[in-house]
Amino acid sequence: MLNFRGILALLFVWCCLLAPASAFRTVVIDAGHGGKDDGAKRYGVKEKDLNLDTAKRLEKILKRRGFHVVMTRRTDRFLHLQERAKIANRYQDAVFISIHYNAHPDTSVKGIETFYATMEGRELASGIQNHLTKRIRQTRNRGIKSGKQYAVLNKTRMVSVLVEGGFISNSWERSRLNGAWYRQIVAEQIAKGILIHK
Repeated sequence: MLNFRGILALLFVWCCLLAPASAFRTVVIDAGHGGKDDGAKRYGVKEKDLNLDTAKRLEKILKRRGFHVVMTRRTDRFLHLQERAKIANRYQDAVFISIHYNAHPDTSVKGIETFYATMEGRELASGIQNHLTKRIRQTRNRGIKSGKQYAVLNKTRMVSVLVEGGFISNSWERSRLNGAWYRQIVAEQIAKGILIHK
């Protein structure tokens, strides 16, 4: 028969098991590229501009949901990858979301994909990817992939993902992601993936 201390110990273990493994209140949003680094670009559409616009939309959504949001950049400025990671690493109770749009020499390539570097990052990437592809159906679901090669993922000390929201190099997809409505959907679905992870 359990004594009082034994019951307390069991209650403590039970509470720990029920507590979310990834409790966080801060989201660090990284708008990829910027300044002298345009990222992918085709026919006047620059990735750095799409990234920043999507990041600002995501920031608004998350702030309305009560999150503390940190932006690596708010303007068209250049930041080294190490600087982006350094900003993120100031926060212990955080997740890191790097926003990008893609390009490929083969202009028929299109779709959405999300990268991660750790197992917990994989869970967050999966949630975000699922929400993006549920809402944005007329494209290819390129899935989630290991992104250990990306400095912004392997140099950050928290759960981190990198989202590629579509291909600028594909003319059909470029016309969509160049529309504010599309970037709003991307921001909304990323936010839903974050909320499920929490």
